[in-house]
Amino acid sequence: MIQVLATALTVVALVAALWSLVLVVADRPITLATKPTLGLAAVVVLLEAGLLVQAVAATVAVLGSDRAGLDAPTFFGYLIAVVAVLPVGAFWALGDRSRWGAGVLAVACSSVPVMILRLNQLWATHG
Repeated sequence: MIQVLATALTVVALVAALWSLVLVVADRPITLATKPTLGLAAVVVLLEAGLLVQAVAATVAVLGSDRAGLDAPTFFGYLIAVVAVLPVGAFWALGDRSRWGAGVLAVACSSVPVMILRLNQLWATHG
């Protein structure tokens, strides 16, 4: 795991979650037709790209070293989930034309720091 990237991804995910909550309060759906929602989409794409880089780096690190004691199924389960949650949440948010589409995206973005924290715990305790 790249710790600096994990920290940056956590910050970006929290910013995206807060941005989504602002859209919920403002009663604005995710349409990609306005600058606020298009900007949020760009942040979510940037976050997903960073998560993919982190997933590849973590996979290479696990397979290329002796991480004795690492619970590999749990680690890879979290690694797959953290990469999958944003696209699912984004497509759901785009499909829901009410304000709650942004709420779905806020929940998806909020789950990313939690999963990154758990990945860091698994990584640190078995190194």
